[in-house]
Amino acid sequence: MKFLDEAKIFIKSGSGGAGCVSFRREKNLPHGGPDGGNGGRGGHVIVRATKALNTLIDYRYQQHFKAKTGTHGMGSQCDGPNAADIIMTVPTGTQIFDEFGEELLADLVDEGQEIMLARGGIGGIGNMHFKTATNQAPRTATLGEAGEELWVWLKLKLFCDAGLVGLPNAGKSTFLSVVSRAKPKIADYPFTTLTPQLGVVYIDGTEFVMADIPGIIEGAHVGIGLGVKFLKHVERCRVLLHLVDGTQEDVAGAYHTIRGELEAYSEILSSKQEILALNKCDALTAEEIAEKTQALEEASGKKVLNISSVSRYNIEPTLRDLLRIVETAKAEENITD
Repeated sequence: MKFLDEAKIFIKSGSGGAGCVSFRREKNLPHGGPDGGNGGRGGHVIVRATKALNTLIDYRYQQHFKAKTGTHGMGSQCDGPNAADIIMTVPTGTQIFDEFGEELLADLVDEGQEIMLARGGIGGIGNMHFKTATNQAPRTATLGEAGEELWVWLKLKLFCDAGLVGLPNAGKSTFLSVVSRAKPKIADYPFTTLTPQLGVVYIDGTEFVMADIPGIIEGAHVGIGLGVKFLKHVERCRVLLHLVDGTQEDVAGAYHTIRGELEAYSEILSSKQEILALNKCDALTAEEIAEKTQALEEASGKKVLNISSVSRYNIEPTLRDLLRIVETAKAEENITD
């Protein structure tokens, strides 16, 4: 399934049905009173979040959603039925903005959470309601209320427990393919990964979701490279695994590049808990590992893990560190709720 995280759509709720002008006519009652019913309500347009989806790709092929008009009122005091509502399903984590992409209308973060984006018009009133002592045969009925229409932006921010960050070719896709059943494209050139990839990681009988984000380069926060298009997807993760390619010369510079972009993008992202790992250690000598680990620790002030995705060296201890932070964060969120 292709990945799409933004879509602009047009929605229109249904108009209300018109009220009816009708008079009771029976064999023994040729001049009965008014009996026109009310029109039905137009259909609402409702957006509902579900965990069963992780892309907005459906909204690439259909961008217009119009609910039907309520049924008109009928004689014999019969009200017209309401029109069916349109229910649009989106992935959890979808944000809804106005047509300019500026005002946030809704943030659907929970399974089954709903918002009514356009309310159906109220049905018109039939002539039976206009009867008075001085007007026994009114020929007046009202039209239904017009439906609402608007353009909105759907923007998806993925929900994941752990996010992989690093420069292009840091080994993020290889790491995800080793620790989960995800099959991201892997090759020896920058920007092999062009869309976020999700994988479910199993460790010690527990699972958590990890996301591989396309490589970040300097200036990503202002749109250079793949820019802000994918940085947003790690804003909602609970921990970051920052991979640094051990085969490059300036590992400290690589670390500072990524940290600078995270801090420039948002305070939320820069404050995430982070595990730092020197990757591709299978391609380094013991002396090179020690030298580059020290350089990273001095640059970051953090403990640096030595790992190799290809040889699976130190992979399980790294996953356990990630799981511990994820479970702690979940426990704190439950206490807050």
